[in-house]
Amino acid sequence: MRDFTENTEAVSPVIGVILMVAITVILASVIAVFVFGLAGNLESTMHKDVIFKTGVDNTGKLITIQAFAGKDLGRISYITATNGSSYWLPKGITKNTDAGWLHVGWINTTTIPRNDKTVVFTATFSDGTEQVIAQT
Repeated sequence: MRDFTENTEAVSPVIGVILMVAITVILASVIAVFVFGLAGNLESTMHKDVIFKTGVDNTGKLITIQAFAGKDLGRISYITATNGSSYWLPKGITKNTDAGWLHVGWINTTTIPRNDKTVVFTATFSDGTEQVIAQT
């Protein structure tokens, strides 16, 4: 019988190191693609920092919205309102308004097209994103 104790290595150490480095590089690449793929669109899902208050008068025909606080108020380009069936721009607001016009304490009173008391206000920011800012 032959003695197999003289050479018991199956793969040379150089080949083993090369395989381990290759596996590590492939694993790191897969993890990087996964992580960067998930973090690619975080800006579009971020909520802007704005706080508004709203109120409806006793007749139910006028609604008031007031800018209360928030670091992103100056980034608002324009505000829209909807009651589910009608869509309008509050009094004095145009779609071509540049950002920077809105400030803490800004108040707007607008007429509700119907006597609905549920109105949703949406702000469009200078980067093109939209966010619901108030609801009555």
